[in-house]
Amino acid sequence: MHTVKRTAPALVTLLLATGCAHYAPAPLSPTPDILAIPVPQAVAARSRQLERPFLQPVTIDLAAPLDGNALAALAVVSNPDLKALRARAGVAEAQAFAAGLVPDLAVNVGADFVVGGPPAVTNLVAALGLNLNALRTRSVRLGQAQALASQARLDLMWAEWQTAGAARIAAARILALTRSKMLSQSASETAEAMLVKVTGAVGRGDAPPGQLQGVRLAALDAAGRYRADEQALVAAKLELSRLLGIPPDLQIRVEESPLPSEPALDAHDLFDIAQRERPDLRALRAGYTAQESAVRLAVMEQFPTLDLTVNGTRDTGNNRLIGPAVAFSLPLWNRNRGTIAIESATREALRAEYDARVFRTRSEIATALAGLAVSYPQRAVLLSQIPALRAFADRMATAAGRGDQSLAARDEALQSVRDKEMLLVASEQAIAEQSIALELLTGLPRQRWVK
Repeated sequence: MHTVKRTAPALVTLLLATGCAHYAPAPLSPTPDILAIPVPQAVAARSRQLERPFLQPVTIDLAAPLDGNALAALAVVSNPDLKALRARAGVAEAQAFAAGLVPDLAVNVGADFVVGGPPAVTNLVAALGLNLNALRTRSVRLGQAQALASQARLDLMWAEWQTAGAARIAAARILALTRSKMLSQSASETAEAMLVKVTGAVGRGDAPPGQLQGVRLAALDAAGRYRADEQALVAAKLELSRLLGIPPDLQIRVEESPLPSEPALDAHDLFDIAQRERPDLRALRAGYTAQESAVRLAVMEQFPTLDLTVNGTRDTGNNRLIGPAVAFSLPLWNRNRGTIAIESATREALRAEYDARVFRTRSEIATALAGLAVSYPQRAVLLSQIPALRAFADRMATAAGRGDQSLAARDEALQSVRDKEMLLVASEQAIAEQSIALELLTGLPRQRWVK
C-alpha cells in the first residue's frame, strides 16, 4: 500500500510529461529550397490541388505556353512572399487555438523546517489557485482571436489575388513588348539601311550633305526605341519570374490570349460587387470585429479581477487547516481607463481606414472604366486606319520596285504602317492591363460578375 502511494505521484508526473510538446531545433538552411528549380511534376501536382474562387482547375506544364489562368495558379503555388504570408496566417490560427484553452491550475507548495525549540512536525503549506478572470473573459478573447484569424486568412486571399493579377499583367506586357520590339527592330534596321545608302550617296556627291542629318536622326530615334523595347521586355520577363517564384534563367512561354470585351456592367454595379467580394474589405471588417472585442474586453477589465485559491496547511503543532482565499483588484484610480481609451481610439481609426478604402475602391473602379472607355475607341480607329495605310505602302513598294518611286518614299510609307501598328500594340496593351486591373479592383474574375 505504501508502495502504491509512493509511485502514484511519479506515474501522474510521467503521464503529464508524455502529453507535453517537445522542442526540436529548426535551423535556417544556407541553401533554401525556394532557390531550387521547381520540378514540373511537383508544380503540376500542387496546381491540380489548388482551390481558389478566382482560379479554374488547371494542370501546369512548364514546357508548354502558359495562359493567364495557368500563370495565376503558378504564382499562387510558387511565389515565396505568399508562402511567407501563409506561415503568418498559421500564427493567427495558433493564436485563436490558444485563446480557446482553459487556464491551468496554479499550485504552490512550501515547507518550513524547525531548526530550534521543542520537537515539532514540519510546517507544510499547499495552495491550489484558479484565475477566474481568465474564465470570465475567455469567450471575448476567443471571439477576438477568431476574428483576427479570419482577417489573416482574408489578407492572404487578397495577397494571392493581387499576385495572380500582377502575373497576368506582366504576361500581357511581355506579349505587347514582344510585338513592339519586332516592329521597332524592323524600323531600326530600315532606318540604318537608309542611313548607309544616304551616307554613300553623299560621299559620292549624288545627294546633298543636308539630307544626311535628317536620316541620321531618324536612325538614332529608331535605334533608341528598339533598345528601350528590348530593355523593357527583359525587365518584364524578370518581373514575371519573380512573381512566379521561379529562377530567372528558367524560360517561361506566354500564350496569346484574346483581347477582353468591354465591361457589361457600370461603375455602380462593379462597386457593389467589390464591396461584397473583395477580400481586403472583408479583412478590414473582420479586423474591426476583433477590435470591437478588444474594446469590450477593456471595459470588462475595469471591474475587479478575481483569483480563487484553496489553501491547505499543517503547522508545527500538527494542526491541519484548509480554507479558501480570494484576491481581487480594487478599481479606485486606474479602472483600466487608459486601455479603454487606447482601444476605443484604435477602433475609430479602423473605422476611418475602412471608409477610406471603400472610397478609394469606388474611385479606382471609375478610373479604370474611364480608361477603358477611351482605349476601346482608340483601338477601333487604329484598326480602321491600318488597312488603308498598308495598301498604300504595298503600292509604294511596287512602284519603288519599278523605279517609279524612291526607296525613301517606300520606307516612309512602311514606317507609317509601323507607327500605327505600334500605337495599336500600345492601345491593346492598355486594354489588357486595365481589364485585369478592373478584375483586381472588383475582387472577382469578370466571368463571375453578376449584376
